[in-house]
Amino acid sequence: MLGVLVTFTQAEKFDLSVLEKTADELREPFEGMPGLRFKSFMLDEDGSHARNFYVWDDDEKGRSFFTEELVEKVTGIYGTRPEIEYLDIVGFVDNSGA
Repeated sequence: MLGVLVTFTQAEKFDLSVLEKTADELREPFEGMPGLRFKSFMLDEDGSHARNFYVWDDDEKGRSFFTEELVEKVTGIYGTRPEIEYLDIVGFVDNSGA
């Protein structure tokens, strides 16, 4: 499994309500996406880092998803270029079915 952490950083705080609206508007294309187990939209406590976390069952699909075109698109949405980190998931607990 592949984890991908996408971090958007800005000096001013992100507006939580704007990020919630953005997450709601962008949710549909990810529902049922092949190879993607889940995606979360997050905001840290100080409000200066918006983060999206992806878990991919398919490493190749996960890595190929983050094209330069996509980076440019999300830069326009969030107003800042993201930092993208690829992580090998070595263990996973899923309590969603409980």
